[in-house]
Amino acid sequence: MTLDNSFKRFGILYGSSPVMEQLHQQVERVAATDATVLLVGESGTGKELIANAIHHVSARRDEAFVAVNCGAIPAHLIEAALFGHEKGSFTGASRQHIGYFEHASRGTLFLDEITEMPIDMQVKLLRVLEAGTFLRVGGDEEVKVDVRLVAATNRDLDSAVKQGNLREDLMYRLAVFPIRVPPLRERGSDIEMLALHFLQTLNEKEGTQKVFSRNSLDVIRSYSWPGNVRELKNVVHRAFILGTDTLDVEDCISDLAAKKPTVHEGYLNFFVGTPLADAQKEIILATLKHYSGNKRLTAEALGISLKTLYNRLKEY
Repeated sequence: MTLDNSFKRFGILYGSSPVMEQLHQQVERVAATDATVLLVGESGTGKELIANAIHHVSARRDEAFVAVNCGAIPAHLIEAALFGHEKGSFTGASRQHIGYFEHASRGTLFLDEITEMPIDMQVKLLRVLEAGTFLRVGGDEEVKVDVRLVAATNRDLDSAVKQGNLREDLMYRLAVFPIRVPPLRERGSDIEMLALHFLQTLNEKEGTQKVFSRNSLDVIRSYSWPGNVRELKNVVHRAFILGTDTLDVEDCISDLAAKKPTVHEGYLNFFVGTPLADAQKEIILATLKHYSGNKRLTAEALGISLKTLYNRLKEY
């Protein structure tokens, strides 16, 4: 099957289903403005790609697009990371450091996992959005920047506010133009077309001509894809590695499903002989789900640092 040109939009977004056509229209409209955008969607749906698409078709396209994962930066370092610091402002600050806001000046700054940002930093972020100025850590001169901000979260906004993970005033300031990013299961024919796109990319890279079996395409259409586009891409890649001329995706999905422990009333049941690394992965993911995606609470419950948690999630 040949991929139609209409399947690719803005050079980087793929999809022609009704929900994606609606999203494309929203991207096109908001890109023509400097409005702050808040992307809300499940993990693996491609929020950073959408943020990049907004930048790509905006008047800022020739300037920098800077992506920052708020949860991956330790709380005591996030202010310096975002706003920079002056020489001598703290131990080890041997020179002036320019933060992400200044690096993105005249361009677009993408703040992913915004609900993982410490509350005291959210206050400072709100001030920057309102005034367009900030102080570097250890500095006394205001720095003025012209930055278009796009933020994202995989959490329900109302729940995040109620649980104290997101300031209500910041939520309203960020959601000047909110965009819901649809999960893959709602995208109909896009699922098969994305799988074909990923396979085509791998074939071009490796100089092969592998194809999906008929059964694989049926499985791809019917599976719920809880990990969204990220999961689909990884399954296709695994099937590509394991397959010869014809790929069988069902085996890859079955292998993943077979390793899942059962969850009942807050307890995990593992099969005897489950590899230790797999058990650790499932404990982490189940705890993350229990805390509704709140990574700080998850790290505290597991007795690990937030940085360690992010490293594990990146591996998974």
